[in-house]
Amino acid sequence: MPSYDYRCKKCGHSFEELQSMMDAPLVTCPACGTENLQRLIGGGMGIIFKGSGYYVTDSKKAPATSTPAAKSTPTSKETA
Repeated sequence: MPSYDYRCKKCGHSFEELQSMMDAPLVTCPACGTENLQRLIGGGMGIIFKGSGYYVTDSKKAPATSTPAAKSTPTSKETA
């Protein structure tokens, strides 16, 4: 469930509320009781990796080369 930040335009009280995305925005300030709440625009959260195997230093692996490696031809000393 996402959390939303609210601030009252009258008394300045600010708070965070966990709400479903389907819920209507709150309108009544819990501090002063007036209907002057404003939902603030948040920056969102960063990516949270849960579980083992994720590290800050992880990066995408280099793609495999599509050209085959050059074959070496044996020299006259190697064939003797």
